Amino acid sequence: MAVLAMLWTGTSGVAHAEYRVDFNFFAGIPYELSNPGGSLPGANDFSCVPTAAHPNPVVLLHGTAGGAQTNWGAYAPLLANEGYCAYALTYGSADVPWPLSAMGGMRPIPESAAQVSAFVDRVLAATGAAKVDFISHSQGGIVGQYMVKRLGGAAKVDKFVSIAGPWVGVGGDSMAVIRETALRLGIDLDTVNFPMPAVPQLTAGSAFLAALNADGIYAPEITYTNIATVYDEIAFPHTAGLIPGPNATNIVVQDGCATDFSDHLAIAGSSRAAAYVLNALDPAHPRPVECTFIPPFTG
Repeated sequence: MAVLAMLWTGTSGVAHAEYRVDFNFFAGIPYELSNPGGSLPGANDFSCVPTAAHPNPVVLLHGTAGGAQTNWGAYAPLLANEGYCAYALTYGSADVPWPLSAMGGMRPIPESAAQVSAFVDRVLAATGAAKVDFISHSQGGIVGQYMVKRLGGAAKVDKFVSIAGPWVGVGGDSMAVIRETALRLGIDLDTVNFPMPAVPQLTAGSAFLAALNADGIYAPEITYTNIATVYDEIAFPHTAGLIPGPNATNIVVQDGCATDFSDHLAIAGSSRAAAYVLNALDPAHPRPVECTFIPPFTG
C-alpha cells in the first residue's frame, strides 16, 4: 500500500463545486492509508436525498483486489459534484489483517454478490429510491451481474455501466496476468499466500460463467453501457466486455481518440471514460467527450 501511495501523483486535479476530483486511478489510495476501511469524499452519505434530475443512487462496484476507496478515488467525488447520491463498498475481502483486507473481490463471486445485494437494499431503504444505477470496474461487472440475475436484483437496478468488464471471461492464464499486475503495484501474491477463488470463475470457459450466461448475457430489464480499451491487459481480449445486445451500448475509448492509452487500471481513472459514464447515467443531457492524452496505469 505504501508503494501505491508513492505511485499516486494527483495529476489532472480539477477543483469542482464541493470536492476535488483527481482523474487518476490511484487517487483513492491516500484516503485508504489515512482512514482504513473508510469512505471517500462524496461517498456513502446515507442522508443523501436523490434529486428529480438524478433519482437513482449510484453504487460503485470495484474490481479484483480493489475496494471502496482504492478503486473509486476519481468517481466518488465526481458523482457527488454532479448531484448524485454515490455509494461504494468493499466486498469479498479475505479474513486477513489490513492492508490486505482492503483488497476486495477475493472470495467466490456469489458471496460478493450477496454482500452487494444487502448493500443495495440498505441504499434503497435510506434514500427511498426505487432503483439504483451500477458503475462497475472489471470483476465488479460480474459481481453485479450475478446479483442482478441470480439474487433477484433485476428489479432494483436501472442502468448498469461496466468499465473493462469481461462478460464472457478473460482469456489465457488470468491468474498469471493478475499476479503480474499485482507485482506492478508492489504486491507479491505468492509470498502472502492470498486466496483468490474469484479469479478462476472469471476465466473464459469457466463453469461459473457458463451457468451465469446460460440465459443470455444481459438482464432485459436493465440498460447496459460497456466501456472498454483496446490496451486492456487483464480483461483480454477487450471484446469480452463488448457483447452486442438490444439493451447494450458498446464503447471503445480509442474510437476517435488515438491518444487514449488507457489500460485496465487507467480506464477507471480516466477523464474521457468518466465522461462516457456520466452520459450513460444521464443520456438526456449528453456532454462532449474530449479526446486528450490519457496515460496508461494512472489514467
